[in-house]
Amino acid sequence: MRVDYDELEQRITAVAEGETDAVALMATMACEVHHSDDRFDWTGFYRVVAPDLLKIGPYQGGHGCLVIPFSRGVCGAAARTGEVQLVPDVEAFPGHIACASSTRSELVLPVWNGAGEVIAVFDLDSDQPDAFTEEDADRLAVILAKVFKNAI
Repeated sequence: MRVDYDELEQRITAVAEGETDAVALMATMACEVHHSDDRFDWTGFYRVVAPDLLKIGPYQGGHGCLVIPFSRGVCGAAARTGEVQLVPDVEAFPGHIACASSTRSELVLPVWNGAGEVIAVFDLDSDQPDAFTEEDADRLAVILAKVFKNAI
């Protein structure tokens, strides 16, 4: 099954309407996105909890890494640079952190609040190589921007 982004965006924005709690928004989005497409093996958030430090937030899937410094891995790169990381082969990514040995490809998007601060990263892992597309990155970025614009 492939995600229907129009339907997913409508569902998430309807459920999230009026909510400002970042963790509640993360939990809802992780669940909805994870179950929207069978490419998504692990779907979740790493929250910025201190300068240059991410800690696991709400997620769906197997166990994730608990702590990731900005200096390491795909999630760290997204948090450090504020840029989407679309990685077709995690083995080819310098400094990749193997939280799950089954992960073959990864898409990580920075999550911005309305004040323009990176508050988290949204991490999607797949057990399939080259599973993610620019469309996935672009459409998820739009949903994240809508959902987290008023997050506290």
